Amino acid sequence: MLPNVTISVPADVYEKMKKHPEIKWSVVITKFLREYLKRLEMTHEISSSDLLEELGIREELESIPDSLAISYGLAMVRKRGKRIVRH
Repeated sequence: MLPNVTISVPADVYEKMKKHPEIKWSVVITKFLREYLKRLEMTHEISSSDLLEELGIREELESIPDSLAISYGLAMVRKRGKRIVRH
């Protein structure tokens, strides 16, 4: 069972809606709400690059050579006792 939500619309909008009884307005409103919520959630996401910039460490991390970063990562995995599978 779906929960019910009551909304208020201006009288002129309601009158126009009544002229189209073939339209399932709950479906239209649900679709709009899904799209709006999706856009809202997307605005709350932040990219890793933006986060590093916000923290003020982006340039510092980008300056580390890949080989050094990989060596460090492998050392940390070994330290934690995890097995690495290479392909």
